[in-house]
This record gives sequence, structure tokens and C-alpha cells, in this order.
Amino acid sequence: MRALGVAVTSGREKAYGFLKDTVLTDPGMQGAFLSEQELADRIGVSRTPVREALLQLAAEDLVELVPKRGARVTPLTGRQIRELMELRGIVERYAAEQLVAAGRAPVAELRSLLARQRELTGADQAREFIAVDHRFHSALVSAVGNTLLDRHYDGLRSRQVRTGVTALFNQQGRQEAVLAEHEAILHALEAGDARAACAAIDHHLESTLEVLLAG
Repeated sequence: MRALGVAVTSGREKAYGFLKDTVLTDPGMQGAFLSEQELADRIGVSRTPVREALLQLAAEDLVELVPKRGARVTPLTGRQIRELMELRGIVERYAAEQLVAAGRAPVAELRSLLARQRELTGADQAREFIAVDHRFHSALVSAVGNTLLDRHYDGLRSRQVRTGVTALFNQQGRQEAVLAEHEAILHALEAGDARAACAAIDHHLESTLEVLLAG
């Protein structure tokens, strides 16, 4: 019997979370086939919940189930990357406009996250740098207070982190550029300038897209 107030994570949920947050966010895994047994051993579950998690990820177009070969991490195409950036732009510009109009942009939280990013400038810290990058953008979206929008944006996380890490390795100095672009977004929000915030968001996403497509 489940104890009151205690959340129990199922094996499928555990496998799904590990795959989505660890395996699928690794640019080096693009196009790779996944071993159910190896994953089960790493996660500490049986193969059945791993298989169930892979089926769920296949329904989300994050992995491809190849007959007689197994599950393959689906590489992001140029079109998918463009669509990702376009969708992020729509959501993040909307969030900036709403928050500036309401006078409640999460400036302190964004400033704290940006300070944390500045501490993660080594190549060996790229994954953590991009994890904080995602938190910077998701904090902006979450501050709107729209649960459905939050859930929709969070669904982009694995693709967002994967493209972010790839961009860092595709262009030398990209970390410094990201910090400057985040500073521009934050500065506009602090100034209560929605138009400048939207322009800074566009510049940030367009710069990332350019690096990804060039690489």
C-alpha cells in the first residue's frame, strides 16, 4: 500500500527520466542504437520498463524503433532544429511580453542563474552549462504562470539541451557569446523594455541556429 504523501516512481518513469535527461541530451548519442540490457543495468531496473520508456519516447519522435535492430536515437535534422528555434522564439517572446506588461519578470532568479553559468566555462562543464541555460529560459516561461505552457515548453528540454551542447562544441567561444546574449535578455527585462527583450531573444536563438546549421 502506498504511504500517504509519498510519491513512488515506477520503473518506467525512472527509465524514461534517465533516457530523456541523460542519454537523449548527449550529442554523441545521435544516431546510436541503444541496448535495453545495458540501459537496464545502468538504471537499476529490468528490461521491461526500459522497453516501455523507449516506446513512449518513440511516440514523441525522440527515438526510432528499427525492426531487428532496436531503438535508435533519432538525429535532429536541420528542419527540426529550425522548428525548435521557431517554437522557442514564439513561447519565449510571449513570456517576455507578458511579464514586462505585468511588471513581474523574474529578474533576481535569472541573475542568479546567469551568475551560475559564468562559473561553468570549461569544456568539461558544457553539459551543466547548458542545463543551467535551459533553467534560465524555462524560468522566464514559468514566471508567466501558465501550467499548460510550462508543460509544453518542458517537452522541448531534451532537444534544447542536445542542440545547446552541440552548439558549444561546434564553435569556439560560444559559451562567452551565450553569456553575453543572456545578459542582453536580462538587461532588457530589468529595463522593462519588451521590444528589446524580444529582439535579444531572437538574436540569441538565431545565433544558436546559425552555429548549429554551420556545424
